[in-house]
Amino acid sequence: MSTRIRCEVRDETPVTVVRLAGALDLGTMRSVDGVLAECLATQPDALVVDLERMRVTEPLALSVFASAARRAADWPAVPMVLCCAAPDTAARLAETTACRVVPVRRDCAEATALAGTAAAPRLRARLEPVAGACRRARELVTDACSRWNIPELAGPASVVLSELVGNVVRHARTPMQVTLTLRTPYLRVAVLDGSPADARAVTGHDLRAEGGRGLLLVRELTQRWGSSPAGAGKVVWAMLPAN
Repeated sequence: MSTRIRCEVRDETPVTVVRLAGALDLGTMRSVDGVLAECLATQPDALVVDLERMRVTEPLALSVFASAARRAADWPAVPMVLCCAAPDTAARLAETTACRVVPVRRDCAEATALAGTAAAPRLRARLEPVAGACRRARELVTDACSRWNIPELAGPASVVLSELVGNVVRHARTPMQVTLTLRTPYLRVAVLDGSPADARAVTGHDLRAEGGRGLLLVRELTQRWGSSPAGAGKVVWAMLPAN
């Protein structure tokens, strides 16, 4: 984090609050973007960014908030809310696209309340990199689709999540966190593991393994999928239409 801007990250489960202090400019916005990305990677129900002690020295740097919110809309579907902006900062926010992408509230209490109401249903589980992990992943999908009344997605989502989990079992070989999120119009599945290596493409061996038909099948069954750095590892996510 740049010495010109500081942050305090507070886990107020289920909401994460980031408090920024110092000058936001085109240099420090990179640091802010990194902090927001790390917070989003933990998949909180919502992210509140407190701007009370932040001053804007280059208005173009405010785009960092809109950029982070747009990325989060795909994965991890975490709503962002800005709050406590000083009058000058609030005026500059209103002149940018940030306010059209990220809601702004007067104080943290109001922002947290709004973020909480915007939170999407989630189901999380920790899995070990063992042979039964793919089966457990399919059970989680069946449970989630039943709870959220989207039984038609149980089949394709089970296949997709099984592929992502199987990739971790075969290649990353680390414990993983599986998350399913329903934010209309998509059901999102994600697997967070402890390896920074990119998700591996299909091979002949993968095609024969359980949960091993490869990422080509993930591409075929989903609207979008991707891989993002997350702490010391990565998260691989995919989106299935849930109309």
